Parts: sequence; C-alpha cells; structure tokens
Amino acid sequence: MRARSELKNYRQESYHFRIRLAIAAVFVLFCFGILAARLFYLQMSKHEHYHTLAENNRISLVPIVPNRGLIFDKNGVVLAHNFFVYTLEITPARVKNLEETINQLGELVEIGPLDRKRFKKILSESQEFESVPLRTHLNEAEAARFAVNRYRFPGVEIKSRLFRHYPQGALGSHLVGYIGRINDKDLINLKESGELSNYKGSDHIGKTGLEQYYESVLHGKTGFKQVETDSGGHAVRVLSSTPPVPGDNLILSVDSKLQKIGEDAFGERRGALVAIQPKTGEVLAYVSMPTFDSNLFVGGIDTENWKALNESLDKPLINRPLRGIYPPGSTFKPFVALAGLEAGRRAPPFSINDPGFFTLPGNTHRYRDWKPQGHGVVDMRKAITISCDTFFYGLAHEMGIHAMTDFVRHFGFGQRSGIDISGELEGLLPTPEWKKRRWNQPWYPGETVIFGIGQGYMLATPMQLAQATAIFANNGVAMKPHLVTGIQEASSGTVRPVEHVVTDRIELKPENVEIVRKGMEDVTLPGGTAVAVGAGAPYTVAAKTGTAQVVGIKQGEKYDASKLDERHRDHALFIAYAPADDPQIALAIIVENGGSGGSVAGPIARKVMDYYLLGKEPAESTPATPLALPEAAIAPASTEEHAHD
Repeated sequence: MRARSELKNYRQESYHFRIRLAIAAVFVLFCFGILAARLFYLQMSKHEHYHTLAENNRISLVPIVPNRGLIFDKNGVVLAHNFFVYTLEITPARVKNLEETINQLGELVEIGPLDRKRFKKILSESQEFESVPLRTHLNEAEAARFAVNRYRFPGVEIKSRLFRHYPQGALGSHLVGYIGRINDKDLINLKESGELSNYKGSDHIGKTGLEQYYESVLHGKTGFKQVETDSGGHAVRVLSSTPPVPGDNLILSVDSKLQKIGEDAFGERRGALVAIQPKTGEVLAYVSMPTFDSNLFVGGIDTENWKALNESLDKPLINRPLRGIYPPGSTFKPFVALAGLEAGRRAPPFSINDPGFFTLPGNTHRYRDWKPQGHGVVDMRKAITISCDTFFYGLAHEMGIHAMTDFVRHFGFGQRSGIDISGELEGLLPTPEWKKRRWNQPWYPGETVIFGIGQGYMLATPMQLAQATAIFANNGVAMKPHLVTGIQEASSGTVRPVEHVVTDRIELKPENVEIVRKGMEDVTLPGGTAVAVGAGAPYTVAAKTGTAQVVGIKQGEKYDASKLDERHRDHALFIAYAPADDPQIALAIIVENGGSGGSVAGPIARKVMDYYLLGKEPAESTPATPLALPEAAIAPASTEEHAHD
C-alpha cells in the first residue's frame, strides 16, 4: 500500500488539473471577448458601411443610353437618324458552349452565315462579360418565339437597341461619316478626355466624318436608373431615375440635291469636288468618289464587304477632299500670277515672246511649254487664259521660291483649312529648308521654275484648291470652311448658328485682282482652255484648267494618253467661281487620270454651278432619297516639269 502511494500523487495531479482548467477558461473567455468586440465593431461602428454594401447588392445602377442627334442637310433632308430594333445578344462569360448555343438558337431564329461572321468579328473585339449581338432586326414573331424558350439559354437575351441609319445610303458618306463599335483605342481616348463615364451602356461612337468630329454634340448625356433586383438578378422595380439628355442635331450647309448632282457627274470616275460659298466659308458640296454605304459599318462590317472596300484599287475609303494630295498643275498659275503682280514683277504692259520653251541663264536645258511651237506674244492676262507655261517659268525664276511660297501661303496652301472633319492633310509647300531637312540636298533653280506651274514637289488637296479659289474670289479674305451651319438643341428645338470666322486676310490691289480675274474669265470664252464650260451660261465664270502628271515622260517625247495605262494618265483639274462679278460659289475639282481639265473636270463644274445658281438639274440626275425607315493616299507628284491643259 505504501509503495502504491509513492507512485501516484493525487494531490499534485489535482493541482495541475485546476491550473490547466483555469488557463483554458481564460483562453475561452479571451476568445469570446474578441468575438464580442468584433461583433460590436461590425454592428455598431461599421453599421453604415455594410448596410450600404448590402443595399448595393440589392440595387443595381443601370445606364440609360441617350438618343443620338440627327443630321440634316440645309433643306431638312435627313442624312442620319436612329431607330429601335430587337437584337439577340450573347454574353460569352455566361455561356458554357458557345457554338452549341448558337446552333440551338438557330432552330428558333434564323441565323445566317453573315450573322455568324459578324458575331465572331465583334466577339474578337469585345470583353467576355460584354453582350455581343448575334442577330439584329428581329421581328416580333422571332422575339416572342425566343421569349418562350428563354429559360433554355442562360446568358442569351433580347435587347432593344438604338441603331443608326443613313437613309441616303452612299450619298455624302465621306462627309457624314459613320459610327462603329467602341474599341480599345476609343476607350483610351474617352478615359483621357474624361468622357468615359458618359459612355456607360453605349456600344458605338463616331468613327469618321461629322459623326466623329461632332461626337460630343451628337452623343448626348447618359441617364441612370436605380433598379431593385431579386436573388436571381432580375429587376423587381425602379427606385429612382435620371433621364438621359438626347444629343443635339446638326444642320449642314450642304444641299443633298447639289451633292447628288456632283456625285452623279463623276460617273464611274475617281476624284473629288469641293464647293464653297466664298463670303461665309459654308461648304456647299463635298464629293469624294467613289463613295460607299455608311450603313455597312453600323452593326460591324462583314469580312467580304470590308475586303472589297479595303482592297479595291479605286480606294473608296479615302476621303479625297482632305487626304488626296496632288500636284495642282496649272490651277496654281493664277496665284503665282497674282504674286508676280503684287511684287511688281509683271506690271502691265509687260509681255514675252514665247518660243515654246524656257531656259535658265547659262543653261541649255529646255523647260518646255505644253504647246511646242509656242504662243507668240503673251502678257499676263493671256498667259492665264491660254495657260502659257513659258510665261510662268520666267516669272517663277525671277521671283524666287521664298517670295512665292510666302505669298501663296495666305491662300491656304501648305496648311490645313480647319474644316470640321478630322484627318485633313497639310499638302506640301516646298522650300529649300524643307528639302534640306527631308533629303539633305540643296535646292536647284530648276525646281523653282517648275514650281511656277504647280509641278515638282508642290502638292495640294482638293480642299486647299477650293479654299484658295474662294479666298481669291473674296478679295483676299479667308473664311474658315465649315459643313455645319447650326446646332439644334434636341430638348428645345433652338438652333445655335455657327459663326463665320475670318482666318486670314491679305491686302490685294484691285487692279491686280482684276487682271487675274479677267484672265480666268477668258478661260471659259472662245480661245480659252475651257470654252465649253462657259458656253450658253447666263452668268460669268472665272476658271482655270489644269493637268497634273502621274508619271514622267522623257525629254523630247510627246504625251499620248492612249499609250498609257489608265491609272498612269494625267489627272484633270479645274477651279472656278461664279458669277465672276459677285461670287456665290467657288469650287475645285480633280478627276484622277482624267486627262484634260477643261473637257473632263469642267463639265462637272458646269452642272454644279447651273444647279446652285439657276436651280437647273441635269436630265440624268434624280433627287435625294426621301427618309424611309428600314423594315426591321494618292500617288505623289512627278518632279518632271511638263504639264499641259
């Protein structure tokens, strides 16, 4: 018994047990204390925070996309408007088997090959959590058929979306532009401009033309509504709503009938036409040929149409009035003539005896006139009328390149006009400094000579030629060209007129302007290079024809268009304003590879001027299509000196 007591000490074991029990009790109480403190913190101190989070789980903020502003021509013809359509859309992140889902949907709603291709293209540009339209313009029967079977297709829903439509189709597509789906580049631009929040719920944005330039005006302000949702995420009721502010409407200076007459006059030929009101800067017609249907881009252009437009040799997507750059050829001569008169280099009765060529002092190289036998005795007025190259070779040599470029810069050459369409090029007004920077080569006297006839490095856009003509017609006052004359507030209907802005002014001597004007008037009279343009016109036309080389010809060779590929033939150019004594319209035309400015580009100008000044429509022209809702870079100039008219 004594031995067993020595082996086991009950008192000591009881003491240790009580110690451990006390420690455990303290630990448990400590843990409960922490839980109680945390509970107090969450329930009392953070009550408002977590109450807000809980409410947010129950309440969704849904954006309300505003109606996009409309675009009208000067007479109220609709060029761009909106309409609502049913669209069948898929959110890829919520669909297990995308291809199988599309096939099953095809049993309920017709889904064609083009729908699938467009869907895949848009899908590649979208995020997985964004809904992507599979089929647009569903009719009510198709929408109802899907609604009955909606439970079978998680991640698929029908939405009512606002679609853009261009009722005139291809008419004026380069000036109106088009909208397209918002891409990553657009998102970056919106974020940098601080406008990203205003595009919640929006899928499209202006991509080109007026749609792009006036995006902030046309888009409007996005509204929002607070929607209570159930556990399944379905809307139960609307708690509050902030209505969207619709975009404002654009009213243009362009007459859609005049636009159509201009486009029809080109036929199948490529080129551009810009017509301006000289006193205001309002653009009356803006033609880029060939054109395209803007509606192709709204829902996402399919591969076939994109390939056809993008790979066409005619380059229909090029906005030629702003991005087509060409040597101005002889249409540049009136501005060189005015520079010479203003500088006192060719004051009347100065004249030359033209042998058919010009040579620099101490040089045997001949700069040929377009008329090999020469024009005989030529003064300034006659030089403009008959487009005497020899006269302008000598004038350019005497003036020097800097004097000429400094003067013609006032007429908009070598700089953007500032028209309300993005993407305008500056053209090229070459100088010795430019050539040194560009080629690290000196400027040669011969390059000054051919500059005088609008050849060599000199390049201009059709917009610049039209603007230069308008400035001359307005006696040296440059008005900023613009397509939009008024912005109509969608809410009130009030129209805010766009101000006419003077961008430059050069003082010109009236007697010098008169000499150049008379020379340009004679161009359309018997003996001029565009006599057919003025034939029978009840108004006077001041004009200048021109041609610009695409490929050079060897010294001594004669230009023969019939021996050249069509795309290697000269460009045909024409500038004009009318009536000459009170200009109401100034225009510039280029017909690519058209040859003669007087016989090819001139008749286009006559049709445009006849309609604008007389209301006379060509027999083959048809009016712009009335509004009807749907059922559901150019080659650079040659440095060769030859030009002809």
